[in-house]
Amino acid sequence: MITVEQTQEIAQKIAELGLSDSTVSALRQDYRPIHFTYCMDDDLPNNTPILSQDGFNLYLIDGREHCLCLTQDYATATGIVVAEIIPD
Repeated sequence: MITVEQTQEIAQKIAELGLSDSTVSALRQDYRPIHFTYCMDDDLPNNTPILSQDGFNLYLIDGREHCLCLTQDYATATGIVVAEIIPD
C-alpha cells in the first residue's frame, strides 16, 4: 500500500533534487519496499497520472499479480512510475 502523503513527499523530493537516475536511486533507498521505475511520460500513452508536476508525472503500479499494471488505487499499489515529461 502506498499513501497519498507518500506520493506528495516523493514528488516534493523529486522537485527539490531534480529528476535523474540518482534521484530515483535515492527514492528506492528512502521508500523501501516501494518499487520505483523511471521512464519517459510518452511511454505511458492514454494513462492518467496519480500526481502531475512540472517536468514529471507519477503513476501507481499494482504488482500483486504475475503482470504489473497501472492503477489508480492506492490500497493495491506496490510501486511508482516516475515519468519524465520532455517539453515540446
